[in-house]
Amino acid sequence: MLLAGHEDVRDFLKAEPDCILVTVTGTAGSTPRDEDAWMLVGRHRLFGTIGGGQLEYMAIDQARRGLRVGHDTETLDIPLGPEIGQCCGGRVGLSLSRVSKEVAMQLIMRSDAEIAERRHVYIFGAGHVGRVLAAALSLAPLRVVLVDTREDELSACPVAGIETCLTPMPEAIVRDAPAGSAFVVLTHDHALDFLIAAEALLRQDAAYVGMIGSKTKRATFRNWLSREVGKPELFSGLVCPIGGDTVKDKRPAVIATLAAAEILTAALVEPMQHRAEKRVLRLDV
Repeated sequence: MLLAGHEDVRDFLKAEPDCILVTVTGTAGSTPRDEDAWMLVGRHRLFGTIGGGQLEYMAIDQARRGLRVGHDTETLDIPLGPEIGQCCGGRVGLSLSRVSKEVAMQLIMRSDAEIAERRHVYIFGAGHVGRVLAAALSLAPLRVVLVDTREDELSACPVAGIETCLTPMPEAIVRDAPAGSAFVVLTHDHALDFLIAAEALLRQDAAYVGMIGSKTKRATFRNWLSREVGKPELFSGLVCPIGGDTVKDKRPAVIATLAAAEILTAALVEPMQHRAEKRVLRLDV
């Protein structure tokens, strides 16, 4: 059984044109995913998830049975109790439908729209921490851009799903970024860090502005911001050090992992609230 990870839905539909769309149509109580979660079930591979566990196994089995016997549509109402070995305690309604050409186009449009709405995360500095951080965030529904002035450092980060940007003026990238972006500053040069961080803070519309550093670097930047930019109040919007200071471990993988959770939380809180208020591009199946 192959699971599609970073695979585009177009690639999946090309490989599995005869497939079943499984959509969560209703939820009650505690459930693995919310209404409108969906996945595609082909004869040999899967795309997406409705939450895993026995619920998903049952849906996959039912979908593949439908492919074998020729069922086009089906609905399921599944209690998540001990009888199926998934004790969430809630209830999930599922719709299973064969994917037509029209539905395939809707899925592509929906997937494209979801990708277009992803928050941008700009990581300035493709050194040890930057590369690990980019790799960690590449697994999340974010658009990750790794920025550096050094071509050799960027080329050392061959991670799928990550964009790279080689530029002599990283601070200019900040100005062109869309509203709600997250900025993580960890270059090889403290002066460059200060320029990029200040540019990000001046925007006042960032989801997150973080800079790697010690207490000394934090204090130095605060003084620099007041002296050079003349806006000391912007300092309150800076996260420094990134990843918090609870875990006293300076290994790049540890710093990057802690920072990834912090950045993901900041980047996704508002979009999640927006999706809860307004469901968009519902599939007409």
